[in-house]
Amino acid sequence: MSLDALLACSPWAAALTPEQRQRVRAELRERVVPQGAYVIRKGDPADSWLGIAQGLVKVHCASPSGKRATLTGVPAGGWLGEGSLLKREALRYDVVALRDSRIACMPGATFRWLQETSLPFNRYLLGQLNERLGLFIATVEHERLHGIEGRVARALATLFHPVLCPGLGPALHLTQEEVGLLAGISRQRANAALKVLESEGLLAVEHGAVHVLDLEALRRY
Repeated sequence: MSLDALLACSPWAAALTPEQRQRVRAELRERVVPQGAYVIRKGDPADSWLGIAQGLVKVHCASPSGKRATLTGVPAGGWLGEGSLLKREALRYDVVALRDSRIACMPGATFRWLQETSLPFNRYLLGQLNERLGLFIATVEHERLHGIEGRVARALATLFHPVLCPGLGPALHLTQEEVGLLAGISRQRANAALKVLESEGLLAVEHGAVHVLDLEALRRY
């Protein structure tokens, strides 16, 4: 997507006045991030709201010993980083590009100006934060109560979240390695889990793509 197309598919942008949209578009900047590179790093100042115009990123954190935990994935069309901007604190997580990605960066000053001038934007942020909270509660549930197949199902279903990841079609262009990275497991274990989910009629797997056949069942798995 171009930056204009990203804004066109972002519900918050549709609720702005023409003047507000014009200023946002004028102040939006784009970064190209190659596969495997950091979009942002833990400890960096939160100075931009990030939109994914192209590609796929994962949000993760790491302990001092090097152990890593994947929190979520964000495909093209999604936005992230609003919590740190609202709290004006250093970032508490890393964001890494799982494939070559183009990132839209809204300056923090523009973000806060929208907060001050747009009631619809504030309503959107409230809904976004509520959905984000529900997502992470579900993540904790799956990590503690469900097996590998449940973790893979959650990781895939998260990419279809209607608020956090709007406009995604039924086909996910993902490799098994990328599925493993999103679920926090090895490629081999991701492959085995995908076969189980496929045998139950929830999805169909082909080279480089996952077709979701029953999204509601995937969410409930």
